[in-house]
Amino acid sequence: MEEFERRLAETGFCQGMEARHVRLLSGRAGERSFNANEFIFREGEDARLFYIIRSGKVSLEVSAAERGAIVFQTIGAGDALGLSWLFHPFHWHFDARAIEPTVMFTIDAAWLREKIEEDHDFGYEILKRVAHVMIGRLQATRLQMTDMYGGSDLKGI
Repeated sequence: MEEFERRLAETGFCQGMEARHVRLLSGRAGERSFNANEFIFREGEDARLFYIIRSGKVSLEVSAAERGAIVFQTIGAGDALGLSWLFHPFHWHFDARAIEPTVMFTIDAAWLREKIEEDHDFGYEILKRVAHVMIGRLQATRLQMTDMYGGSDLKGI
């Protein structure tokens, strides 16, 4: 296994993934660095890349007119960033900002959607992992709401 492929395989998102699937991803993956406080993407922009954090930390934020940016989750090394690339109309639904120097694996979203359709075993593996990330994001949002509004009315969420 090449060094780049090995590093990708060791991320939380790819851990336990079949070697052939990691190889497929790594063949189209790149790396990109972000400085502290640099936006990775902004709400409403086209979701053209799927990101997996190699190192660093990223805040997921929504903008509120009166309050400015509200951080609803902070994620780090090994975590997947951005799921809107998978769902039409392929636009980001929140902002993502590096809160410290951050290095990301990047994968072209259009290519990845095409491969998911072509290889259903690969697609199922990716979708299971994306669903796991989505559940984590929903739980983080629920906890954030509990902190903001008290927990008594939010137990069913």
